[in-house]
Amino acid sequence: MLSIQRHTEQRQQQALSPRLQRAVWLLQLSSTDFAHEVQSVLGRNPFLEGEEGEGNEPNAPANGERVEPDRVADSADGFDADGLEGLDGSQVISAPDLPLPDGVDASAAEAAEALLDAVSNDSWHGDGLTRMRRAEDGDISALDLMAAEPTLAAQLHGQLDLLSLPERDAALARAIVESLDDDGYLRLSLAEIVDLAEMTPPATLQELKIALCRVQSLEPAGVGARNVAECLTLQLQAVECPEMRALARTIVNEHMESLARHDVGKLARTLQQPQERIEAVCERIRRLDPRPGWRCGPAQVQYVVPDVIVRKVRGQWAVQLNSAVVPRVRMNRVYAELFQRHRRANDQALADHLKEARWTLRNVEQRFATIVQVAEAIVERQHRFLDHGPMAMRPLGLREIADALGLHESTVSRVTNNKFMMTPMGVFELKYFFSRALTTESGKTCSGTALRSLIKDMIESESPNAPLSDADIARQLAQQGVRLARRTVTKYRQLLRIDPIERRRGRA
Repeated sequence: MLSIQRHTEQRQQQALSPRLQRAVWLLQLSSTDFAHEVQSVLGRNPFLEGEEGEGNEPNAPANGERVEPDRVADSADGFDADGLEGLDGSQVISAPDLPLPDGVDASAAEAAEALLDAVSNDSWHGDGLTRMRRAEDGDISALDLMAAEPTLAAQLHGQLDLLSLPERDAALARAIVESLDDDGYLRLSLAEIVDLAEMTPPATLQELKIALCRVQSLEPAGVGARNVAECLTLQLQAVECPEMRALARTIVNEHMESLARHDVGKLARTLQQPQERIEAVCERIRRLDPRPGWRCGPAQVQYVVPDVIVRKVRGQWAVQLNSAVVPRVRMNRVYAELFQRHRRANDQALADHLKEARWTLRNVEQRFATIVQVAEAIVERQHRFLDHGPMAMRPLGLREIADALGLHESTVSRVTNNKFMMTPMGVFELKYFFSRALTTESGKTCSGTALRSLIKDMIESESPNAPLSDADIARQLAQQGVRLARRTVTKYRQLLRIDPIERRRGRA
């Protein structure tokens, strides 16, 4: 017989407050994402404001690289308790456009508004994408008048405008154009496009197939394909030789795996064709473009902005915070002091904004102070890498840095996530300097980074006619006292983005 019983149990467990959870989340963001979050707070919080004239610092280097002394690392523990000063300790006299509470003296606000009007008259902005400043003679900069390259969709729409199509057929073709991704591929199914088109009566699959054929006939060739094989097949129509075109179409549609491995011998045996002919066809296929959409529109370049910069100063490696990644935000003293003097019981919303503003400034300083501390600890332990290169990288774990700085291991992991260090050897993610220890036959340890560098040197010095397989590399490493499994060598080679032996054979 079932019985219901009730008992009391008491337990202790740690729970993070919502504010601490958000601080942990912000810590693991890249500097770009963190700056966007700060800008989001800046847009909704009346007690915060951005600094003007960021690019006009008197001490900024001529090449645009902005490096600030280690003030952030030194000031993390000395943050103003009132939270009313900016990161540089300067006094703020300008105020954003915010309705003042009743009973507040308007003289200070009027002075702030006059200053804002004077500043806004010195410069003006364009469409938000390009900042346009007036030159001394009142002319616009020539860079602001440069024509922007049309996007893939704009080029395809322009070609459709030249076709005499019924209104319904043109609408379906345009719906397919708008469904293409940046590579020029149609990733959506035709059934999904039926719902997106919202036509009356609804479009049929046959109508969409016809519209897709029209789009695939446009330039650049290969656009509108649903997979790589179809993309290459569409481009093969430009091959003049019918026999070569038919053979290339067979390879692309039925033997893509052998084509990717550069296995010409297997293709020749399977298709019963001379190896020289297969090699010529494969070379023609390699000249095709698997991403035709990349030919249109401006080039998408992803730039990496280093968070810290390492230089050698008086024979010692020094770490400096890159001020370009620090959000230019400060407390508005005018509004904060006015609110403190005229605070009322029903002003809880403004009080919450003031708390958020103080917490945001404190979080900015603590975040970059922690980044600098972790970077300094890494440089102290990996200085041989800075002197001699990847072969001198020593094994390093997150726990070693955490114990040295009195931080939790998860905090170090978040700090090194999407944070970059600029060194004379190049720009590296902070995680690059961490690798587990591998023991050699002599009992010494070496890092995975050093082994990857050794594998890279071995492959670069190999003979093009007799490249090294992963098993050959493992055997040569064993002869040098380092035992690695073949699959580990394969993993390291893939991390280095080095092709397998089949693709490297015969390369000069």
